[in-house]
Amino acid sequence: MVYILLGEGFEEAEALVPADLLRRSGVEVALVGLEGHQVTGGHGITVQADLLLEEADPDRMEMLVLPGGLGGVESIQMNLFALALIQRAYDRGVYLAAICAGPTILANQGFLDRRRAVCYPGMEDEMGSAVVQKGQSVVVDGHIITARAAGSAFDFGLKLVETLKGAETARQVQRSVHY
Repeated sequence: MVYILLGEGFEEAEALVPADLLRRSGVEVALVGLEGHQVTGGHGITVQADLLLEEADPDRMEMLVLPGGLGGVESIQMNLFALALIQRAYDRGVYLAAICAGPTILANQGFLDRRRAVCYPGMEDEMGSAVVQKGQSVVVDGHIITARAAGSAFDFGLKLVETLKGAETARQVQRSVHY
């Protein structure tokens, strides 16, 4: 199961494009609302979450995805249950994936210390001791996957598919959407 955390103000493309690509590959994905089933993104698009945060089963989690969007990132950082779920994923070696401003959440928890990562351009100072890979769209370092911004949503989503289902499945999904 892949959980994608949605806090008010999340970046819609960074959550929905990866969710779509993962589902096309046959991966079970749940959009997880931090404070309710109706979550409004940073550009005014309201999404129906599949689960509430307290309904997420950490023992079923294969991957946890943190979209960016400054409001969404702030919502995650202010939610102790969300932070505990992220900590549990990290401790268990579950894949952690974050895009845009999302990697700063991982950096704040020390999970990116001395790891290769990428974030939204201009937020590098918020990445702690991460080794920021400027000019990269998506970076994988161990069980942590980071991506640059909304424009990287397809590359990010396809990398998540590749990570969970293999390169051939990722290529099939890529072809099916004509990307």
